[in-house]
Amino acid sequence: MSQKIPEQNFYQEDEIDLKELFKILWAKKILIISITFIITLLAGIYAFNKTPIYEATALVEIGNYKLHNNNNNNNNNNNNKAILDSTADLSKKLNTLFIDMFKNEKDRNYEISSISVPKKSNNFIEIKAEAISNKIASREILKVVDYIKNKHQKILSDVKNRRELEIKNINTKIDNIKNKEIKLLSEKIDIQQANLNDYKLQLNTIGKNIKDIENSNPALTALKLMEKRDLSSFILELNLQLMDMRNQKDELETTSINQLLEKKQLVESMMLPHNYKNSEVIGRVITNDYPIKPKKSLIVAVAFIAGFILSIFLVFIMNAFRKEEDAAA
Repeated sequence: MSQKIPEQNFYQEDEIDLKELFKILWAKKILIISITFIITLLAGIYAFNKTPIYEATALVEIGNYKLHNNNNNNNNNNNNKAILDSTADLSKKLNTLFIDMFKNEKDRNYEISSISVPKKSNNFIEIKAEAISNKIASREILKVVDYIKNKHQKILSDVKNRRELEIKNINTKIDNIKNKEIKLLSEKIDIQQANLNDYKLQLNTIGKNIKDIENSNPALTALKLMEKRDLSSFILELNLQLMDMRNQKDELETTSINQLLEKKQLVESMMLPHNYKNSEVIGRVITNDYPIKPKKSLIVAVAFIAGFILSIFLVFIMNAFRKEEDAAA
């Protein structure tokens, strides 16, 4: 029984303290309500008079162009297409140009709040802007988009120029084959054929001479036979050379020119407009009819709680000072 007495005294003292605290607060309820009301009212006036800030958001797809081959091992290759820019590098550059450079600029009623790359994406950039109206916020986003489009249009123009130059070089090669190489080979073939005809006539002449002298002059006949053999070998060699030149000519007229024409056709197909896509906003710039700042209800609620706690704190401080004055008296 003696052990329960301290516990009972503790609960009694605790109950007395809580009652005393409640009495103190109840006695100053008007003050508490007044302070809480004033702080909440001031916060409400601030929240409802502060200029509302609206947010606009746009998702930009990075442009691309079609490649010649199907090399899918290229990191920039997506379905045989090359992306115009690295989203990570582009995002860093845009953050520097449109966010970091304007951080110290005062009295602006708009700003680009963020430029980021969505997760698991390598060809999209998300742009957010804040301003005193949706129209201004959208305008600032479109400025960034225009910068991206102008930058990437230059890349597309360079690609087109390179391909136009490639077509020009192919045409030059085709003209060179037709007007120089084939023409030169044709002239060589004609000369070779003329020489071959002359040697064949000589061979026929030697053959007739052998018939005329074979019985009367055996020694001369032997010499003529050797001459005929050498000339026949030479004519055979000329025939082989002539065949090689004709094969070369056929190769140039068919395979080489056809390969160049096929390559030219492929590059020309790459020049078609649907193979080039500049960066653009997906859909449209997204806006909201309701401002994102200030959060009026949150400000008022926080002010109410802060005012209520502050008023209780002031009441306890005032009560503590009053007790010290009473004790001193």
